[in-house]
Amino acid sequence: MGISKELLEILACPKCKGEVRLTPAEDGLICDRCRLLYEIREEIPIMLIDEAKHIDG
Repeated sequence: MGISKELLEILACPKCKGEVRLTPAEDGLICDRCRLLYEIREEIPIMLIDEAKHIDG
C-alpha cells in the first residue's frame, strides 16, 4: 500500500524541519537539505535522526 499522500504532506525532517520526499522505490523519505534518508519499515516512517542514513553525493 505504501505511505499515504496525506501523511507525506505533514511529515518533516526532524533535524531541520524541512520537507521530505519519497524515494523512487517508496522505501524511504529523503531530506535533501540534510542529505538524510529515513527508512520506511512495514509502512511506518522511522523519523529518528540517530537511525537516518547519510546520502553520499
